[in-house]
Amino acid sequence: MSAASNEASVPSTGRALVRVASGFYEGLEWPLDRASTVIGRGRSADLMLNEATISRAHALFGYEGGKAFVQDLGSTNGTLVNGTKHERQVLSDGDELRMGRLVLEIRVEGVHA
Repeated sequence: MSAASNEASVPSTGRALVRVASGFYEGLEWPLDRASTVIGRGRSADLMLNEATISRAHALFGYEGGKAFVQDLGSTNGTLVNGTKHERQVLSDGDELRMGRLVLEIRVEGVHA
């Protein structure tokens, strides 16, 4: 798949940013500027983090209908959004995600919590 076809699925406004809120990677930020981004500790993950409590391919971030979502990829410890375990969840500005010991915060461009 070419970069141009990946970009077609990413909204031009309202893009999301993920920030690590606590732990070893605290302060790390990355924009969700691709059609899909896999986070995990495995070499095939788009965002590879050396965190023993997350799976090799833990979760996928993507966009659908112009809104960011997270989808658990069958991880051992699950993916929690605002304290509730979800298989797939649309994300809003300020949402807190937990993947193992990793705590993430979602920011959506143009929205101020």
